[in-house]
Amino acid sequence: MKKKIAILASGNGTNAQQISEYLAANSAIEVDCIVYNRRDAYVAQRAAALGIESKYFNRKDFLESSRVLDYLRGRNVDYLILAGFLLLVPPNLLEAYPDKIINIHPALLPNYGGKGMYGHHVHEAVIANHERESGITIHLVDNRYDHGRILFQAKCTLTPLDTVDTLAEKIHILEKTWFPPVVEAFVLGQPMPKPVAFK
Repeated sequence: MKKKIAILASGNGTNAQQISEYLAANSAIEVDCIVYNRRDAYVAQRAAALGIESKYFNRKDFLESSRVLDYLRGRNVDYLILAGFLLLVPPNLLEAYPDKIINIHPALLPNYGGKGMYGHHVHEAVIANHERESGITIHLVDNRYDHGRILFQAKCTLTPLDTVDTLAEKIHILEKTWFPPVVEAFVLGQPMPKPVAFK
């Protein structure tokens, strides 16, 4: 039996597409569906191009009903992967998928996490504090933003010449390189890949 994953996203869906393409040839894992919470999210078009079922749910569906959980259970989803998903995961999903929900964050947690810290907001804070390195953190999801047990981190170095845009590009390369294989290893219960520093 294939392990079924659902990818939860809120926006462009670059990571959702990269994970889906990476796992397409894997006989043990299937990206069953992509769930999104912004009606105009471009991830829906990516899902259509990939031939993957996608479904829109609004904030109320997630936070005040069982509609999302009912949908996931109806599709026999085993794991949830957050890829640019900006809502706090509701208690009913946490209870239904204990230690089976992972998220990626564009910084080295526990630094630069928490509510409102996503995308360029993270990169702006890292640059403003003159950090010498940043990176990505892939972690289990709990009831707090960017807080669960860390599964994997990969780093990149910063120079005084780096800007928010150049840092964002470095982070994007780390995400593309590491998020799909980490998802694969996590779902299959395999050892995490060994990170390599990126200059």
